[in-house]
Amino acid sequence: MERADAVYLLWGELRRGDPDRIVPLRRTVPSGGAGEMWLVVRAERLDWGEPAYAQLSEAARRWDRSGELTGVQVDFDSSTGQLGNYANFLGALRAQLPEGMQLSATGLMDWPTNASDADLAALRAALDEIVIQTYRETTTTPDYARYLAATERLQMPFRVAVVQGGEWRAPAHLAQDPCFKGYIVFLLAKRFRQKS
Repeated sequence: MERADAVYLLWGELRRGDPDRIVPLRRTVPSGGAGEMWLVVRAERLDWGEPAYAQLSEAARRWDRSGELTGVQVDFDSSTGQLGNYANFLGALRAQLPEGMQLSATGLMDWPTNASDADLAALRAALDEIVIQTYRETTTTPDYARYLAATERLQMPFRVAVVQGGEWRAPAHLAQDPCFKGYIVFLLAKRFRQKS
């Protein structure tokens, strides 16, 4: 098996009903296996309470005991019209992370195409990278190439996330973009039927 350059592992979810607690989805600290390792938290809201920030910082410290954690990634589907507010949240989150910890966020394909220059600049100030998602749930968005044509507007390191088994034809311009860091494959969990 080939060694991954980067691995993003879903650690927890901050759910709509509780701004103070991240529900852990992974109890054990992963070990090695990639050049970069990212702790991912899925968020359903941005008005986090102090206990949630503290919980995330503690999890990042625990994962980084051996110095293998690259950073934290937030998975939140901010609308393009609310990117300024999202960038403010990300800046506040970054200030809570352990020193030297990087910050990443998943991004919608609409952002590079339709976000204002000011909102993209605010994201650049808050983040070390963006991961642009080209799928919804388990299928590739059909017009992904049209949206990805505007990635040069990001002017920051970015990766493109594709779904396992989805249709994909790499846009030629990505390989020429100095900010493009590569692809991430969103792996789908196998579902097993229980035999009766």
